[in-house]
Amino acid sequence: MTPAAPAQVAYLVNVYPAPSHSFIRREIAAVEALDVRVHRFSLRRGTAPLVDAADRAEAGRTQVLLASPLAAGPGLLAGVLRQFLARPRRAAAALGLALRLAASGDRRFIAHLGHFALACALLPCLRRTGAPHLHVHFGSNAADVALLCRRLGGPPYSLTVHGPEEWTARVNLREKIAGAAFVVGISGFTLGKLREAAAPPDQGKLHLLRCGLDAGLIDVADAGPPPDVARFMCVGRLCERKAQGLLVDAVAQLAVRGIAVELVLAGDGERRGAIEALLRRLGLASQVRLAGWLSEAQVRHEILASRALVLASLDEGLPVVLTEAMALGRPVIATRVGGTAELVHDGINGWLVTPGSALALAEAMAECLATPVSRLQAMGIQGRAQVASRHVAAVQAGRLAALFGRASDERTNVQWLDITQIDLSVD
Repeated sequence: MTPAAPAQVAYLVNVYPAPSHSFIRREIAAVEALDVRVHRFSLRRGTAPLVDAADRAEAGRTQVLLASPLAAGPGLLAGVLRQFLARPRRAAAALGLALRLAASGDRRFIAHLGHFALACALLPCLRRTGAPHLHVHFGSNAADVALLCRRLGGPPYSLTVHGPEEWTARVNLREKIAGAAFVVGISGFTLGKLREAAAPPDQGKLHLLRCGLDAGLIDVADAGPPPDVARFMCVGRLCERKAQGLLVDAVAQLAVRGIAVELVLAGDGERRGAIEALLRRLGLASQVRLAGWLSEAQVRHEILASRALVLASLDEGLPVVLTEAMALGRPVIATRVGGTAELVHDGINGWLVTPGSALALAEAMAECLATPVSRLQAMGIQGRAQVASRHVAAVQAGRLAALFGRASDERTNVQWLDITQIDLSVD
């Protein structure tokens, strides 16, 4: 018998809402559709503008622990003092854990002391909600805070792990898995990374749950064939890992061959200035448009107006935008990294290329341009079927809610896990 989902849960994210975290918003909405109340917490405010009305609405529902870093110091210090006065042994144990995490991880002791202070601030907030479980997205800072809050006496937590920075950086993932009730990977590739990180006793905590799309997107009427235009769309934060500069180089290589294409880059980030400089140097400012952050409706409009979606990522877990493009019936061009090959089947619903190669991207884009629109439409239909079979938000949320229910049952029947017994020594 599947345990019933709890009446309420809490969510914690490093930055929420954010333009690049629409998949979390969709997950929360799908969980709430199951009559589970979700209390939203974010460590800090994001700096990117919230162009989507749904994100702005989420901002009003989210409590930010570090709303104003300069003004938050006295409040955080007061929270730490309250914890030491109320439960000195637990507070000392949590502080010691924070210092050990810093020593065995990135050695940023100040940052880990900050995580301890945020855990002290989060604990009374969670108690006021009455939520018996805390779910965390991303295995970095927010997971540190959840682990420390658990040590302070907070509720059991679970964790969704997404991308390479969560297992390539020294984020103490093994310890966070050990302290969690369960841990979710968003792709088979991510689940494999979790299995590599987890200690043998914790292997049974690991589960595969894919990021879901709204049924309204997957069930939308057939958008028809891709337009017969030399136009490509890319969505993602402008950063080194997403490698949009390689796409610009690919456009330049196509131009040398006499193939003029248009490329739309949706998103923003620290590499924007470098990409703008590259466009000026290559004389491609008229062919490559930096659109900035767009709303979900605008992203879908741009995808539908393009021949294909193209990503040049150097590393990934599984890019959610690929599922969105495939749900809209568009073929995709993506690099063979992370879990991408679980979604993109070369020659069937898109093209998979070698990461780090502008030439490989240019070759795939040229092949896409040479492919008849009727064939592109057939590829889009294949991709849409792939997404509909694996990435429905309501289905994934139902599985997640069942895991919440199991964690709540274990809390009731076995008492909360005593994480003071977890071995945090370094192998």
